[in-house]
Amino acid sequence: MAIRSLCRAKPLLHTQLIQSLHKPKFQNHFSSQNHHHHHRHYPDPSPSPDLVNEISRVLSDHRDPHHDLELSLNTFTPKISTNLVEQVLKRCKNLGFSAHRFFLWAKRIPGFEHSAGSYHILVDILGSSKQFALLWDFFIEIRENQSFEINPEIFWIVFRAYARANLPNDAIRAFNRMVEFGIKPSIYDLDQLLHALCKRKHVKVAHQFFDNVKHEITPTVKTYSILVRGLGDVGELSEARKLFDEMLERKCPVDILAHNSLLEAMCKAGNIDEAHGMLREMRSIGAEPDAFSYSIFIHAFCEANDIHSVFRVLDSMKRYNLVPNVFTYNCIIKKLCKNEKVEEAYQLLDEMIERGANPDEWSYNAILAYHCDHAEVNMALRLITRMTKENVMPDRHTYNMVLKLLVRVGRFDRATEVWESMEKRGFYPSVSTYSVMVHGLCKKKGKLEEACKYFEMMVDEGIPPYSSTVEMLRNRLVGLGFLDITEILADKMERSTSCTIQELANAMRGKTGFRKSRNKETELESD
Repeated sequence: MAIRSLCRAKPLLHTQLIQSLHKPKFQNHFSSQNHHHHHRHYPDPSPSPDLVNEISRVLSDHRDPHHDLELSLNTFTPKISTNLVEQVLKRCKNLGFSAHRFFLWAKRIPGFEHSAGSYHILVDILGSSKQFALLWDFFIEIRENQSFEINPEIFWIVFRAYARANLPNDAIRAFNRMVEFGIKPSIYDLDQLLHALCKRKHVKVAHQFFDNVKHEITPTVKTYSILVRGLGDVGELSEARKLFDEMLERKCPVDILAHNSLLEAMCKAGNIDEAHGMLREMRSIGAEPDAFSYSIFIHAFCEANDIHSVFRVLDSMKRYNLVPNVFTYNCIIKKLCKNEKVEEAYQLLDEMIERGANPDEWSYNAILAYHCDHAEVNMALRLITRMTKENVMPDRHTYNMVLKLLVRVGRFDRATEVWESMEKRGFYPSVSTYSVMVHGLCKKKGKLEEACKYFEMMVDEGIPPYSSTVEMLRNRLVGLGFLDITEILADKMERSTSCTIQELANAMRGKTGFRKSRNKETELESD
């Protein structure tokens, strides 16, 4: 019945799609002129947001080495400024190769000088994209040209990049190479290296390196605290205790940070009673526990699903006039919602506001997830309204959850209202939000034309769709006899300024395999 119904509607769908797809530009609220949501994060408004967006689009459209990026950038030469370049680099942190080429292109403009911020951002971009050979070539070029004074902070970025890439020994080699660039490593640099390694669970490597250098660089209580906490994170409580004792033997002035590090190690090992004993002992020696000391117990009890003990700790904190941070409150709210205690979650939300721990988008999203899971449309929409009234802007996860719910339960009118309200709230949809709509509408009877409309909007915005989105829409169209419309969509994709979208045109025609690397996020947010 559904197929026959849609087939009868084919002339209408076909006509409307042809009319729409052959317009020079789809008329919607999210045109490329307005697609500049990142600009609001920058304090200096002098560079035009439209110009930042336009140059960012050029970088996105020329990702491959064989694309002639420099030729496309030359038209912007008269408009280039230091601040503009910095903002474009911030916008294009996921475009490693293009961002580097843009940086070098700007540097060649007569009279132009990059800001220190731009150098730091580019190093972060190259590190995040694992272009380490390029990164070191860049460092050597800077040293030889003396175009920028390499400082310790830029090496801290490199430490974090290697740690994220699971290359801890390379992070250590970077530390040792600091002297090549005129920097004698200090205890602050060692702390940054150890923190980067421990954060990514490379604790054994960090501990070994610490043992090798602690006689050359005198460690502080902060150094020991980083390692004690790291050892606790990987379940090495006995090693954490030894290190804590070593710190005492060295006569380091043990502060609350050090005590909290050992407390956390004990709680993560399940030694709650021992941790309670240490908490009492801290008071007796004048090391007054702070809000984080108690939050350690809250996180441990949340992990054990012991809600009663969580509230007992909260009551203790109130007695000492201590307020948990937003992260701790969010942990409790999420646990309450998972235990079907949404009313208590709302009470906690009210308490946060009363006690000055302002809720963030994650505070609301935890409760919103409950309403969406239980198909409570009115409650979900009411919560989004409350967010905006309390000056917490809904984010990508907020909109994806509620749009998925509205499409799933067939409230298409409300989904359209939410979509149209996004621009007013300063949110511009990314690929995941478009995919929620396309995937959801593809699964609904009689909504294929709407799915095509959102797909077209995404293409018009120059946002490359996930390959799984292309695959789903094509399969749905072909399955219902609309092969001609896949060709219209493919033609539209080929006319895009985005090289990535152009390459996906063949996927819409069914001629090539799909790039599975772009599927994961869709599965999480759109199915």
